[in-house]
Amino acid sequence: MTALTLSTAAAPGLRADAIVIGVAKGVKGPIVAPGSEPVDQAYDGRLAGVLETLGATGAEGEVTKLPAPAGFKAPLVLAVGLGAEPEKDASYDAEALRRAAGVAARALTGSKKAAFALPLTDAADLGAVAEGVVLGAYSFDAYKQNGADAGAKNAKAPLAEAALLGGKPRDAAHKAALARATAVGEELNRARDLINMPPNDLDPEAFATLAQTAAKEHGIKVQVLDEKALAKGGYGGILGVGGGSAAAPRLVKLSYTSSKADKHLAFVGKGITYDSGGISLKPAGHNETMKCDMSGAAAVFAAVIAAARLGLEVNVTGWLALAENMPSGTATRPGDVLRMYSGKTVEVLNTDAEGRLVLADALWAASQEKPDAIVDVATLTGAMMLALGSRTFGVMANDDAFRTAVYEAAEEVGEPAWPMPLPEHLRKGMDSPTADIANMGERMGGGLVAGLFLREFVGEGITWAHLDIAGPAFNEGGPFGYTPKGGTGTAVRTLVRLAELTAAGELG
Repeated sequence: MTALTLSTAAAPGLRADAIVIGVAKGVKGPIVAPGSEPVDQAYDGRLAGVLETLGATGAEGEVTKLPAPAGFKAPLVLAVGLGAEPEKDASYDAEALRRAAGVAARALTGSKKAAFALPLTDAADLGAVAEGVVLGAYSFDAYKQNGADAGAKNAKAPLAEAALLGGKPRDAAHKAALARATAVGEELNRARDLINMPPNDLDPEAFATLAQTAAKEHGIKVQVLDEKALAKGGYGGILGVGGGSAAAPRLVKLSYTSSKADKHLAFVGKGITYDSGGISLKPAGHNETMKCDMSGAAAVFAAVIAAARLGLEVNVTGWLALAENMPSGTATRPGDVLRMYSGKTVEVLNTDAEGRLVLADALWAASQEKPDAIVDVATLTGAMMLALGSRTFGVMANDDAFRTAVYEAAEEVGEPAWPMPLPEHLRKGMDSPTADIANMGERMGGGLVAGLFLREFVGEGITWAHLDIAGPAFNEGGPFGYTPKGGTGTAVRTLVRLAELTAAGELG
């Protein structure tokens, strides 16, 4: 992980590989952002013109490199685009700072130290820059023979250290912002590592073992139900999905408690460590990234650890519903009926609609503890991707005010989301002549149908929200902002923010 430090040093005298400054897109050309005044002065106030000559516009994500001025101990100035210049008397948006820091950190791969002189108006801005650096510097090289960790001559390790200029080492708010950014960023990167791991190394048992190790390290209670305990308890959904695999399913419960807490949140994550579709086998071209189908469980896992590291005054329970969905002679078949942990029966019409089955059992288990709210996270439906694209997740809930609160929390931390409805007329499509409910309904509005199915397994009177992260959980394109190719860790920051708001008495 990139080491972060707060520095009051002046840019010219700081020993580093590069000085990072911000440049915005103005009406008449690029504008040098606050924080870079010493650099601009060294160019005799002509830095904006120099950057424009080099082709810089200040557009978001743009990177321009130029030699540092004479007298600087750093050899390089890296100007990163912040996007449109804010209106008069307004500061730069936190997400713009976060993305710019991430772009710069990625551009400085292979560097030992960089000084970030981006515009900071308060501790929140500092936290955004710090978070962007940690997330942007992420790389996953564990399985590459010539990766950075293998010591290959041409391999480039992530940026090792980032000094945040303008940060005050003795200021309590600045230190707290840095600590929060470090904890959240590192745990989000933990989720990314899990999502990127190949499924032959991350089956349900391996995931559960990793969770146990991390929980012990951070003082979190953990309970793991193996296949025998699941059978004894009647978890028909998880067992039904995992029945076709040689790797047995698991249900993991992580419990972080605070002695000062009077509120309890439950987070439930879909953890399909590999999804072949089961008997309803996915077609060629749809299997290659299905190691990411446990992204919801990874997000929940990371969020609970982050809550513990931050010492939040709220009780947080994480439920990881882990299974591998494979076709075999013991796999669940279309037409089978499963008796769920709640006692309801489900007719399985499509074994590739498996996520809702494992979540149903975990939601009912979470409901038995009567938490103040439950939030589930899942790469649940391709329909949500069709509706919202690859960078936005859908938010559904059984309470309009809570749905709005979740959406606003996601937007606040920089995770694009959109409120989605749960139309009652779609429920009828899941009526089954054989069982209490079918796991499929109308094709149109499939993401909403899945949400309605999950609602059936939330305890009465419990506030609940469902996050369908199928689109943004795994980035198959090139990196952008602080988002890498591969696992993204989507929803970790939203869950942590919900826990913070609950601890502060601002949610529910």
